[in-house]
Amino acid sequence: MQFKSMFSVIIHHIYFWSENWLYLKSMKNIFSVVFIISFLNGSFSQGIVPFMDFNNFMSSFENGFFRQIEIQPISNLKTGDELAAYLDIRGNLRLYDGKERRDITLLNAEYEVSDHLLAYTIAGSLKACESGKNYNLTSFASDFSVKDSLVVFLDGRTRSTNVFWNKQTIMLANIFDKLEMPKFIGDNLVIYKDASQTYNVFWKGKNYEIGMFNQEFQGFPGTDANGNITFSVGCDIFCFNDPFTQTFVVFEDGEMKDVESLPVQKFMSARGFVVYEDINGNLWHYSKGVKTALSNFGASKWMAKDDIVMWMENSYMFVYANETKVEVANYSPKDFQIKNNVLAFRNVLGGVDAFIDGRVVNMTNQVDAEYAIFGNKVLTLLLNKSAIVYDKGKKYTN
Repeated sequence: MQFKSMFSVIIHHIYFWSENWLYLKSMKNIFSVVFIISFLNGSFSQGIVPFMDFNNFMSSFENGFFRQIEIQPISNLKTGDELAAYLDIRGNLRLYDGKERRDITLLNAEYEVSDHLLAYTIAGSLKACESGKNYNLTSFASDFSVKDSLVVFLDGRTRSTNVFWNKQTIMLANIFDKLEMPKFIGDNLVIYKDASQTYNVFWKGKNYEIGMFNQEFQGFPGTDANGNITFSVGCDIFCFNDPFTQTFVVFEDGEMKDVESLPVQKFMSARGFVVYEDINGNLWHYSKGVKTALSNFGASKWMAKDDIVMWMENSYMFVYANETKVEVANYSPKDFQIKNNVLAFRNVLGGVDAFIDGRVVNMTNQVDAEYAIFGNKVLTLLLNKSAIVYDKGKKYTN
């Protein structure tokens, strides 16, 4: 909904309330008014685009406007689509979510954020913040990792691997050997070993057994230098080469599925799909039982993340998004970022371009400008720290 039409809706309701005040005095209709106000407030919330200006003050682009969040220098800014955590001038941890700025702790804390979660430790005490609420996870945390809907952590007292998910803490497994974090953690699933050294995956509140793999498969495709099996973990999906069945396996919708009858050379999991190179070097996209050929010419470089696949083919850069293949550039970019359904990259002049809304947009041609992606918006910071944001077909500058 556009800002102008939203404003008209608000004016309409204010007029209605002023003309019908006696009617609105009943408790039933007061509840209706509260619901309408809450709905309108929620409609304006579209994520944040936080950044630090030349004074190291924090600002944010929200709903078509730039806002000054801090009027004193900050440090150690860590951001997601909906959250920004940072240290204020006194070293206190603060959290900003586009609605309010909250003081989290006055003590020295180690912290991480995802798009939706903040987790931090103080002297071994691990806490999480989600949707404005605080949760105590453990007083004996030895390590932790924050993802979109998970906080995975080790509890030194119970010697266990645990996960905070859906506002609850769940023990996954006790660890009798060396206490170490799981190596394969995705946006909403985690692969871990239980006490018998069997691999399991936690996904949407349930545990699924994968199997037991020892180090006897050194040199098998999809294993590391020590012969350990490797997984690629995304959102709602993961994949691996199974050394026992000699097949390429995808975990999807709670089931293990053989996608290829032979091991593949390279694989990546993204948001609900996987991309892989078969034994002949062909690049494939797989989702919901459907395989789509992306390249038959041996992609020289490729990456799959969130909703996008990017690859180089004969010095041309292509993307696959929304079931459509698009040529983005006729050169190999020096650097690039993928997040959600956006690809931002260094253009041939040293500036910044972005593939967004199905087309390529030039953000700036200023050399070495910084850039980042928040939601479906692209932020570019020029050398003087002035900001350019692309949002819904328009560019905004502060």
